Amino acid sequence: MVALGEGFPKLEKLSLIWCSNVSSVGLTSLADKCRLLKSLDLQGCYVGDQGVAAVGQCCKQLEDLNLRFCEGLTDVCLVELASGVGKSLKSLGIAACVKITDTALEAVGLHCKSLESMSLDAESIHNKGVLAVVRGCPALKVLKLQCINVTDEVLIAVGNCCSSLEFLALYTFQRFTDKGLRAIGNGCKKLKNLTLSDCYFLSDKALESIAIGCKELTHLEVNGCHNIGTLGLESIGKSCPRLTELALLYCQRIGNFALSEIGRGCKFLQALHLVDCSSIGDEAICSIAKGCRNLKKLHIRRCYEIGNKGVVAIGEHCRSLTDLSLRFCDRVGDEALIAVSQCSSLQYLNVSGCHQIGDGGLIAIARGCAELTYLDVSVLQNLGDMSLAELGEGCPNLKEIVLSHCRQITDVGLNHLVKNCTMLASCHMVYCQGITSAGVATVVSSCPNIKKVLVEKWKVSQRTKRRAGSIISYLCVDL
Repeated sequence: MVALGEGFPKLEKLSLIWCSNVSSVGLTSLADKCRLLKSLDLQGCYVGDQGVAAVGQCCKQLEDLNLRFCEGLTDVCLVELASGVGKSLKSLGIAACVKITDTALEAVGLHCKSLESMSLDAESIHNKGVLAVVRGCPALKVLKLQCINVTDEVLIAVGNCCSSLEFLALYTFQRFTDKGLRAIGNGCKKLKNLTLSDCYFLSDKALESIAIGCKELTHLEVNGCHNIGTLGLESIGKSCPRLTELALLYCQRIGNFALSEIGRGCKFLQALHLVDCSSIGDEAICSIAKGCRNLKKLHIRRCYEIGNKGVVAIGEHCRSLTDLSLRFCDRVGDEALIAVSQCSSLQYLNVSGCHQIGDGGLIAIARGCAELTYLDVSVLQNLGDMSLAELGEGCPNLKEIVLSHCRQITDVGLNHLVKNCTMLASCHMVYCQGITSAGVATVVSSCPNIKKVLVEKWKVSQRTKRRAGSIISYLCVDL
C-alpha cells in the first residue's frame, strides 16, 4: 500500500475487494499520498477505524466508498469519515459491520448532504439511524436496506423526504406493511426500480400503491413475498406502461391473469424472470409473447405449468430474443425449441433438466441460431452426438457449453463439435459416460481459446494433464 501510494499519487479509483492483508497502517499511508481519490472499495478488508478515519481526513474529493464486510469498524471511524468527506461523498455501502450503530448513521445524515446512494445491511441499526440519513440526505436516489429492526416509520420518512428516489430495495423485512409502501407510492414519484424480497407482510395493496403513484417504474422484482398475488401485479400492468424488466421469484399466489395484464399494458417489457411460480402457465406466457414483442430475455425455472405452447408463442412473436433459460421445465420439448430457432439473434440458451428435449430441438437451434455463444444442455438424457455435430456446423461463435449428465453423448460428438467451434473457452462434461480420456484430449488440443474444462479426474490422461493441467477442474477429486 505504501508503494502504491508513492507510485500513483494522482490515483482516483481503487478497488481492494477481499484483500485481507490490507491494514490500517497501509490505508493511512495510501490516504496521505493519494489525496485525489474519488472511489474506494474496501469490501472484505480487515481494516480498522484508524485507516478509514485517515481516508476521511485526507481524501476530500471522495465520492464513492464501500465498507461492506469490514467487520472491525466502529462508529468512531464513520463519524470521522462523515465529518471529513461529507461535502463530497455520494455513495456509501455498509454490511455486516456489527459494531456500527445508529450513532454512525446520525453523523452521515448530519454531514453528507450530497449523498445519493446508501446500501445498508446491519442488524444493529434501528429506525433512529436510518431516519437520520433519510431526513438529512434529500438528494438520495438509491436506497438498499436489509435491517431487521427497521419499520414502516422509515418508509414513511422516505416518502416524505426523498422525492428524488429512483431505486429502492427492501430485503428480509418482517416489519414493513402496506402502510410503508403506500407512503413510497405517494411521495416517490420518480421511482424506477423496486425490489421486494421476503417482505412477508406486504399484500396486493402494496403493489397497488406503487402502481398508482410510481408511473415511471421500469424494473420490478418480487421475491418470496407470499401475500402478494394476482391483483397486485395486475395493477402494475394497468398503470406502469414503461416497465422493461419483471422478476417474480417464489410467488405462488400470482397467476395467469397478472401476466396477461402485463402483456396488455407493458409493451416495452424486455426481460422476464420466473422462478417457482406454480400458478403461472402457458396462458400467461402466450399473453407476454403477443403483447411484449420487444422481449429480449426470458428466464424460467421450475414453473411446471409452462410447456411447449407458451414457448412456441415466444418463438413466433419475440424475434428479438437473445437470452432464453428454461431450467427444469418438464413440459418443454423439441416443439418449443423448433419455434425458438426462428429467433436468429439468440446468444444464450439454457435448457438444463428439460427432459423432453432431444436431438430434434437442438438441431433446429443449431441451424437457426448462428450467433449462439452459450449453451447448457445438462441432464438431457435424449441428446446424442447428432446434436453436437450440428452445433459444430451451425454455431461457430460458441464459447461456453455445459454437457454434464448427458449419457448419450460420446467422443464422436465432441470431435464434431470442436472441429469448427474454435472459440470455445469453457466445456463442462462431468458424468457423461460416453466421453473418455480421448474426448477430453480432443477438446484440449482442438480449442486454442479453451480456459476451463470440468471433468472427472480419472478421464484426464497424464499427457493431457501435462499439456493443459491449469485449465482442467475436477468436480470430485476422487472419481
